[in-house]
Amino acid sequence: MAKKDSYQEFLKEDFNKLFAGMSLSDVQRHFLRSRWLDQVLWMEGKASFARDRYYFLRLTTIIGGIILPALVSLNINTISPESKTTRNFIIGSTFVISQLVAISAAIEEFFHYGERWRHYRRTVESLKTQGWQFSQLAGPYRNYTNHEQAFNFFAGQVEDIIQRDVEVYATQVVQDKKQEQQNQENYISTQNTKKTNVEEKKEE
Repeated sequence: MAKKDSYQEFLKEDFNKLFAGMSLSDVQRHFLRSRWLDQVLWMEGKASFARDRYYFLRLTTIIGGIILPALVSLNINTISPESKTTRNFIIGSTFVISQLVAISAAIEEFFHYGERWRHYRRTVESLKTQGWQFSQLAGPYRNYTNHEQAFNFFAGQVEDIIQRDVEVYATQVVQDKKQEQQNQENYISTQNTKKTNVEEKKEE
C-alpha cells in the first residue's frame, strides 16, 4: 500500500513541478490539477487495485488447478487405517482447494478485474501522453507557440478521453447486465425443462 501511495505522490509532485514552469492562467492551472491530474491519480489507483486483484485471483485459480489433480490422483484407499489423519487431511484439502479455485474463478468472472485493469491502464496512459505532449508542445500541440494558446485544445482532448472512458464503462455495464439476465433466463428455462421431464416420467 505504501508503494502505491508513494508512486501517486511522486506523480503528483512531478506533474506539479511541470505545471509550475508553464505560462498559464489560474483557471487553467486549476483545470490541470482538479481535472487532469485528479483523473490521472484516480485511474492510476484503480488500475493498480484491479491488477493486484486480477493477479491474486488468477494465481489462486492456476496454482489450485495444478494441485487438485495431484491430490485427486492419490489413491486414499491404499492408505492404511492407522493413517486416518492423513486420509482426512487429503480429503479435506481437496475439498477446500476445489472451493477456493471455484470461488476465485467466479469472483474474477463477476468483477472482470483483468478487463478493468487493462481499461484503466489504457485510459490513464492516454491522459499521461496528452499531458507530456502538452507540456513539451509536441505531437498535436507542435503548431502552438505557448501553453496558453494550446490549452483549449488540450482541455478538449482530456474531456474526449474521459468521455470515451465513461462510454466504454457504461457499455460494459449494460453488456454485463444483459449477460446476467440471459444466464438467469437460461437457468430458469433449464429448470423448467427438467421439471417438465420429471412430471412426464411420473405420469408414465
